[in-house]
Amino acid sequence: MTVHFIGAGPGAADLITVRGQRLLAAAPVCLYAGSLVPRELLDVCPPGARLVDTANLDLDRIVAEMVDATKAGHDVARLHSGDPSVFSAVAEQMRRLDAAGVPYDVVPGVPAFAAAAAALGREFTVPEVAQTVILTRTAERATAMPPGEDLATLGASRATMVLHLAVQRIEAVVAELLPNYGPQCPVAVVARASREDELILRGTLADIAAKVVEAGVKRTAVIVVGAALTASQFPDSHLYSTGRCRT
Repeated sequence: MTVHFIGAGPGAADLITVRGQRLLAAAPVCLYAGSLVPRELLDVCPPGARLVDTANLDLDRIVAEMVDATKAGHDVARLHSGDPSVFSAVAEQMRRLDAAGVPYDVVPGVPAFAAAAAALGREFTVPEVAQTVILTRTAERATAMPPGEDLATLGASRATMVLHLAVQRIEAVVAELLPNYGPQCPVAVVARASREDELILRGTLADIAAKVVEAGVKRTAVIVVGAALTASQFPDSHLYSTGRCRT
């Protein structure tokens, strides 16, 4: 029996992968974060499936549910919002399943930063403007950040930066990024990307904090910072260039 960690995507129910939906439709046990995963996804679960909302469960209880289910001969669908590869708390679950001898696999999902880029209609890597994307967060009311991963250090590259779990402290984020990016650097905040109530705020480091406060955005949002957000004067990619050797 296997635990399937499935990326549920950023919010829209139809952004789950075909593989993830197929596994979800076959698993007699499903664990999901009710505060983040759309309930519509559960409509494909088998009749009579055990559905466990993990929003108010601690790690021990979540792992116990998975271990008990596999011991009873059931596969488990473990739905995570976005993609399990970043900010998903999957690593500690895997570690405990390893210790318990429970097999698992991972099905990737659409991450929030990709949904935000789609909502903005922008590419985050623009030729000769930005070729690096930094995915990070802040430590406010969360696990401490490792040394050297503070915003001042990461921002020295002026790469496109996407911040998760940080919109509640937008003023502090702006203050830490201003010395490297400057007040006129483009910023976008995408709340509830891909959902019906999606909200997009555009501005600069000089005014984005006020816009976020005025809109009342406090969670389920990503902050995107960098010149790629508004770049229009840049060379075409070498990928499709007539001068590229294709032999």
